[in-house]
Amino acid sequence: MKIAVFVSGGGTNLQAIIDRINSGELKNVEIALVIASNDSAYALTRASDNGIPSVVMSVKSYPSREEWDDAVVAKLKEVGAELIVLAGYLSLLGAKTVKEFSNKIINIHPALIPSFCGKGMYGIKPHEAALARGVKVSGATVHLVNENYDEGPILLQKCVDILPDDTPEVLQKRIMKECEQVILPKAISLFAEGKVEIKNNIAYVKE
Repeated sequence: MKIAVFVSGGGTNLQAIIDRINSGELKNVEIALVIASNDSAYALTRASDNGIPSVVMSVKSYPSREEWDDAVVAKLKEVGAELIVLAGYLSLLGAKTVKEFSNKIINIHPALIPSFCGKGMYGIKPHEAALARGVKVSGATVHLVNENYDEGPILLQKCVDILPDDTPEVLQKRIMKECEQVILPKAISLFAEGKVEIKNNIAYVKE
């Protein structure tokens, strides 16, 4: 299965996918393309270091959002992408991309949806919000993507306990390592094995 990974920053989740493919843990999966929202994303270096094709496709580089959306769809079709993986991608996908790849787009969110999600909740912010609210557990969610931030069907979730001396930065790193980098490759594997089924906006894992 060919996947396209969308990135905006450091690419730690991209690296986790690359490592699982290289180790053989993630079978029958090929990263056909990495698409970055900006040219300063370190994830581009990770792609280059591993011989993975990459391209920068910023909304700002196109005359309109619609033309950017068209270009993204064309590029995805060109490389034969069968699944889109948003791995720390901070832009909202275009409506055409979402429609063309309906139920074939997944995102990793650093909180347990429906908590601490939605527009503006990215990076360190969900962790700051979790600690400010005093929750006892937090974690990460892999969900399918629709036209709205973090509203698509939930596929996988994993949690960690909040510890008394947690700071947002410490919590962020723990969730990234123990949750995000575990369930995102697992979600990709489920798609590769044809085990994901969507009914009434709920995601099910078929046995």
